[in-house]
Amino acid sequence: MDEKKRDVAVTRDRAARDPFAVLRQMTSELDHVFERPFETAFRWPSLPATAAERWAPQIDVFERDNRLVTRVDLPGLKKEDVKVEVTDGHLAISGERKSEREEEKDNVYRCERSSGSFYRAVPLPEGAKLEDVKATFADGVLEVSVPLPAKAEAKPRTVKIEEPAKAAKSAA
Repeated sequence: MDEKKRDVAVTRDRAARDPFAVLRQMTSELDHVFERPFETAFRWPSLPATAAERWAPQIDVFERDNRLVTRVDLPGLKKEDVKVEVTDGHLAISGERKSEREEEKDNVYRCERSSGSFYRAVPLPEGAKLEDVKATFADGVLEVSVPLPAKAEAKPRTVKIEEPAKAAKSAA
């Protein structure tokens, strides 16, 4: 049995035992697609993408003290290299990193340069207070916090349980 047929058979056997295997595989493949959006779609075929060109910094989004906090790891960047904007219900974070390394050793001079830009957008909840957005940048970590709208308290309501209508019984 050739390699491809064996992989299909193993996948089929695994799916028969675990009903969520296919769902996990689809999720994994979708995650892989969105890790590097547009990597090959808009790139000239003969120009390979370098790691710096497809840089997408990792972000964490969570709620703390009634604020939506977005934390972005930006190692090697300074606050001047980063731009934070709030527009159309989104928090937009963008920037560019550049690095240059020179080395001179045994009559050999070597200079390497790389650069890459990034853009990340975080949807904001409706009613977020955009006039009180705060951002801090320390040790390569950007943290942006947006006040969340006040949550309406859900008051429990008792629902009366009624007897079925006689008309509904006779129609059945």
